[in-house]
Amino acid sequence: MTIGYLVRRIGIFLLIVITAVTLNFFIPRLSPTNPIQSRMNQLAAQGGVYENQIQELIKIYNQKFGLDKPLWEQYILYWQDLFRFDLGISMSYYPQTALEMIARSAPWTLGLLIVSTIIAFVLGTILGALMAWPQTSRIATGLSPLFMTLSAIPYYLLGMLFIYLVAMRWRLLPVGGAFSSGVSLTMSWQMALDIGKHAILPAASIVFASIGSWGLGMRAMTTTVLGEDYLQMAEAKGLKPRTIFSHYAVRNALLPQVTSLAISLAHVMSGSVLVEVIFGYPGVGNLLFKAIAGNDYFVIQGISLFVILSIGVSLLLLDFLYPLIDPRIKTRRG
Repeated sequence: MTIGYLVRRIGIFLLIVITAVTLNFFIPRLSPTNPIQSRMNQLAAQGGVYENQIQELIKIYNQKFGLDKPLWEQYILYWQDLFRFDLGISMSYYPQTALEMIARSAPWTLGLLIVSTIIAFVLGTILGALMAWPQTSRIATGLSPLFMTLSAIPYYLLGMLFIYLVAMRWRLLPVGGAFSSGVSLTMSWQMALDIGKHAILPAASIVFASIGSWGLGMRAMTTTVLGEDYLQMAEAKGLKPRTIFSHYAVRNALLPQVTSLAISLAHVMSGSVLVEVIFGYPGVGNLLFKAIAGNDYFVIQGISLFVILSIGVSLLLLDFLYPLIDPRIKTRRG
């Protein structure tokens, strides 16, 4: 890997970040709705603000959030705030900052989605490769209809099914939440078990809904490498079928799967909105849902920014890891 290639890739990454941040700034402001006015009207409808105070409060808050300035000046201030790690103040939960709210929700989402995504990837990839391998058992071959069915079911439908059967009918696991109500978060094994128990159903809905897609994708990729010359050469050398399967077939079919995994992990920061809302899980997806419902676009911008950066970093690292995964991939000399 040459320095020229490294510089080019970092330059492309920075260009993508600048473009994405610019779009992240302008797209919410294309809405004809003033978020301050919308929020004040909601409070007025709830009896929290008198009608004669609305316009005065709108003016004060527009000045406070910088919405009374020209768009170009807001854009410059937005970049200055980003360099100070200031994502703005929540309009719905003032005076909490967007960064504080995201930081409080992120550990729940990362713990839930990273674990469930990796479990689904590992199981789906292994089973998908076995489905395509000629010497595998009939049980693995028969998984194809099941995987096709699971890949067609949205994860939120599985979540509601799990809530009805497992939580409400059989009462084996909690209906929702991240931990038992009325309990304070502490560093203890009892607390960890309680959190794990509450995470089983949302994680299971994500795993069962995505394992089919991982399995079918790996089966298709494994099928494409079955007739390659290197597999025939490995058989001619007298290598064990297990070695041929793992070191030659799976390794060469794995590259698209790794790309999809990197993109999936990059999207983890956006949360699994419907699953988190259905289960009342206090993650980023639930926070994003509430921010959209409340026109809290500083929080929306903050979450979108983290998603953009995570996707960009993941794809940048993937470019550097490709030659290690598959030695046939070489970077051009720069």
